Amino acid sequence: MADSSLVIQTSFLGDVVLTTPLIAELGRRGPVDVVVRPDGAALLAHNPDVRTLVVYDKRGRDAGARGLWQLGRRLRALGARSAYLAQGSPRSGALALLAGCRERAGFETSRQGRPFYTRVVPYRADRHHAERLWSLAMPDDAQPTAEQLRPRLHPGAAERAAVDTLLGRSGDGAPLVAVAPGSVWGTKRWPYYPALAARLTARGARVVVVGGPGDGELAAAIVAACPSGAVLDATGRLPLLASAELLARCGALVTNDSAPQHLASAMGVPTLTIFGPTVPQFGFGPLAPGSCTAGHDALACRPCDAHGPQRCPLTHWRCMRELTVDAVDRALAAMMPSL
Repeated sequence: MADSSLVIQTSFLGDVVLTTPLIAELGRRGPVDVVVRPDGAALLAHNPDVRTLVVYDKRGRDAGARGLWQLGRRLRALGARSAYLAQGSPRSGALALLAGCRERAGFETSRQGRPFYTRVVPYRADRHHAERLWSLAMPDDAQPTAEQLRPRLHPGAAERAAVDTLLGRSGDGAPLVAVAPGSVWGTKRWPYYPALAARLTARGARVVVVGGPGDGELAAAIVAACPSGAVLDATGRLPLLASAELLARCGALVTNDSAPQHLASAMGVPTLTIFGPTVPQFGFGPLAPGSCTAGHDALACRPCDAHGPQRCPLTHWRCMRELTVDAVDRALAAMMPSL
């Protein structure tokens, strides 16, 4: 019987999506069990490469040392031989040890987690994060193909039905363009989505706004800038996997450097990602064919943060304020000439 693997990924939603190439690689070798946070579990539903999906509720049921110990006992019963630490906290390393995994691979940059690793993997800062995660299960000199690094999500019948209901029959035949104006990081939110949407709808496109419940105010501003009925506000109306299905129905996505770009990568949707305080060189750009990025490349202060602070450290926020609608519209037109 093939040895089973354990993947521990308790980071952001986008990271969960970018872990799916690693899961697919391990799935070719044998059964794969995956540990994720509660919000990430929905993204891996219907994934044929996942044998057991284990939710680590570290702020609730599994909080504290007792919760960690009990979860480790549950994982030990699964019998995984090897663990792959996609998130380098000492808590994840301890969990792999408690799970009884004899081999535990993690990145060299994870200083607090390294004592738990039996194999330390180089962290290639010059590679996309999907490749970095995939490399946890590969020799150091492995060269992936584009197909091996393609993220994978698997919406099911319920997700397709939810999107069918949301879209209805209105706007049939009009190009559908998704925009994702939100981000948990304040400085990552490009402020000109309403003006961009107005241009798109004036050219005959239908715009759909994607995001969570907290993005409702941003969506309302986009709706107000466009003709009645030209914009569909889908923020907070769909579960994550159904949002991926919605993106699959679109001709393109315009988004900040945030989770929607990774959903689109998994669904093969051409994506224009707007980078402000961060840069694509960090390894989190879009992966779908035909995608591109936009950013204010002349600023010496970029990048200013690994994630994007809530406020500009220099107070001017030029990385986003000076990235014009014209510049983004030109990039989108080059990516999607039919608009």
